[in-house]
Amino acid sequence: MERGKTKIRVGTVVSESMNKTAVVAVESYYKHPLYKKILRKISRLKIHDPENICKTGDVIKIAETRPLSKTKRWRLVEVVKKAE
Repeated sequence: MERGKTKIRVGTVVSESMNKTAVVAVESYYKHPLYKKILRKISRLKIHDPENICKTGDVIKIAETRPLSKTKRWRLVEVVKKAE
């Protein structure tokens, strides 16, 4: 049985105060259907970070996974850029 491709996103860590969990802001852009203006949508996703290596301001890559809790459906893949 073949599984589908997992969704991969890149975002910025905005909160890491929970244990083994971080909140990541993922930006996406879309065009308004009537007025054609380019709009920015920011999704705040809770991710699973088992070693607590994410810090606020880090740019990270995340992947979709099975539900890990009531609101966690994403896991940490790698830290792309550390915050300064």
